[in-house]
Amino acid sequence: MKSGLRKAVLFISLLGISYIAYQYMIKPANKHLAAQKARVQAKLDRLEEFEQATTAAASLNKQVEQLQEAIGFFESKLPPTSEIDKVLHDVTVIVQKQGLRSKRVVRLKKEDNSGYVEQPLRVELEGNFNSFYSFLLELEKLPRIMKIRELELEKQIDDEGQIVADFVVSIFFQNKTG
Repeated sequence: MKSGLRKAVLFISLLGISYIAYQYMIKPANKHLAAQKARVQAKLDRLEEFEQATTAAASLNKQVEQLQEAIGFFESKLPPTSEIDKVLHDVTVIVQKQGLRSKRVVRLKKEDNSGYVEQPLRVELEGNFNSFYSFLLELEKLPRIMKIRELELEKQIDDEGQIVADFVVSIFFQNKTG
């Protein structure tokens, strides 16, 4: 029996050592390992956020470049304020070329905005409708930014195909004196 008792004591002491080793060595090591894994995962998540932010920043930089190109394009379409007479001359040439009669051209109050100036002109033209339409098409082809508003067309009762057009054309210029 001594050998059976020895085996039982040895078995119980091995169980005790295993329990103590688990409680004081393996369990704390597992907790430490889980904490390290959580810390690494948090860093990986943060790294992914940084990568997304970097991608977004690159996309924003690309959009800023595109916007700067668009601004450059529109600024190239805005002549300096000193060229208003040249633009008016171009419009007058188109009116004459289309065989229209200019009844009235009046400069309205200039509007200063940040970055550009809008010079509205009230224009009254008389002539053939097809010529007026061609005038509008040629005006559109000018390398300037213009806007037509308050367009009124009146048909001439006594003359078929003849109209009187009264409209405001706004010509846009750079806000810099040049």
